Amino acid sequence: MNQVMVDAQGVRKRFGRQEVLRGITLQVRAGEVMCIIGPSGSGKSTFLRCINHLEKVDAGRLTIDGQLVGYREQGGKLYELRDREVCQRRADVGMVFQHFNLFPHMTALENVTIGPTRVKGEDKATAVERAKQLLGRVGLAEKLDAYPRQLSGGQQQRVAIARALCMRPKLMLFDEPTSALDPELVSDVLDVMRSLADDGMTMVVVTHEIGFAREVGDSLVFMDEGLVVEAGPPKEVLASPRQERTQVFLSRIL
Repeated sequence: MNQVMVDAQGVRKRFGRQEVLRGITLQVRAGEVMCIIGPSGSGKSTFLRCINHLEKVDAGRLTIDGQLVGYREQGGKLYELRDREVCQRRADVGMVFQHFNLFPHMTALENVTIGPTRVKGEDKATAVERAKQLLGRVGLAEKLDAYPRQLSGGQQQRVAIARALCMRPKLMLFDEPTSALDPELVSDVLDVMRSLADDGMTMVVVTHEIGFAREVGDSLVFMDEGLVVEAGPPKEVLASPRQERTQVFLSRIL
């Protein structure tokens, strides 16, 4: 894990008068699974959206695999890229949201293939073959022709993961991917994420699933009020948090 995949330096983000991110500095190395925990409103999801430029940062620098996110640098100044260029770079980053965001009028197979064919211009037959393999991998080989309304929440989320993977991303972002699911559906989604981690996929996961963070995560970040309060190996942070704010938070959820 020597190559830095995500490098955030002093990232700040404001919505009106509220500063949601107040200087986030952290690194995610290639092949690493970083889990981010913290109370609601701490800036976790906003930071995740800043990584792939769904939200524009107000200050600081963010790079993915050595490339600035959403900007180019010239003469020591940053200039925002055109939407088309942003989309091209964003294609290397898969994101799975809390709510599945599937196209309701498309089948599972169509939802998975639309990105590679429309965004990357891939041959449809090639995209379909890969989509079938990925849907099989997430346990939905029998649901290729099913529409989202015919799928459970857990199944829809697994389609969303297959859709992201079909773009061949170098980085996967997960924004509380199980929080909208019924408890009995959570394990199937987490099993897919575990298999991705076993394959060496670089992942940043905002989650409330502490067991997953302890078992699968290589690093754990606790955020509160737009700051990184504490970071380190998951088992170490969870068993012996050093910061009082971390101790109070974990005492309420463990």
